[in-house]
Amino acid sequence: MTNDVTLAFAHPEERSLASAGAAPRDRISLRDHIVAVDIGAFQSERGHQQRVMFNIVVEVRPASQPLNDDVDLILSYDRLTEAVATELAAERLNLLETLAERLAERILAEPQAMRAFVRIEKLDVGPYKLGVEIVRSRAEAAIKVVGHDGEEASVHPLVVYLDNAALAAPDLAQRLDAWQAEARPVILTVGLPDQPQPQTGHRPTQRRVDLLAIEQNAWVLAARDPRCVVMATRTEIDWAIKRGQMVVWAPSKLVLDAVDGPHSREPVALALWLAELMAADRLLVHGSVALPAGSRVRVDRG
Repeated sequence: MTNDVTLAFAHPEERSLASAGAAPRDRISLRDHIVAVDIGAFQSERGHQQRVMFNIVVEVRPASQPLNDDVDLILSYDRLTEAVATELAAERLNLLETLAERLAERILAEPQAMRAFVRIEKLDVGPYKLGVEIVRSRAEAAIKVVGHDGEEASVHPLVVYLDNAALAAPDLAQRLDAWQAEARPVILTVGLPDQPQPQTGHRPTQRRVDLLAIEQNAWVLAARDPRCVVMATRTEIDWAIKRGQMVVWAPSKLVLDAVDGPHSREPVALALWLAELMAADRLLVHGSVALPAGSRVRVDRG
């Protein structure tokens, strides 16, 4: 068997390690957790419990302080079994795929969780196991908003990249109107200003200079329309979206603090990275810039 095939049937922990890159994260796991569940799309499965086995591996954020043997500073294993129990109690489901998605989403809502491998298998359908496995990262964890009916729902924003010509265009207000009319949150991103930036000759400091220059452009955009508010952190962005505000992203804080930051310094690549982080509906690119490839988010040209 090839290595790819071997990994396809390996435990999620082995798959996590194999895809971790040069700096693997710490992981916690739940192995062979078997629960009797009423689940399935076929009539023969309805009203009958069958054994379902859960294997979950969660890659966690590095601790920002000494743990001092304090359980409150870690992602506890109990949170994994609680997530399973909570989702099973919520409603009867037809599909393991739906259950896996909901489990991953719940686990990734934990502040320490960065990536989740969820494998769910039916044990009683025959002399074999039938199952599904998904991998989801924090980049795909959607914002939760409470609607008018009091129910919590996931929202997937529209992320827009504006080059300097689009930023200065006389029809900017009309474009903002059109994006708002889509009835989803809007996050605006910009590139470097047209003026030359200082050159440090030192890659890490140059990155900071460039990010600060992008933030200056963000403030220029915010000055053009009162609906635009500049936000820097994920918490600030979530807060603004929940209040119906149109966000302009100031990238320094998120980019420099990221464990899995963007691999490119190009502004449109930063916009795509943000779109993935926010589980965006799509990235809309305005301007004569190259469209990024290989995205988990749909990319359109405006």
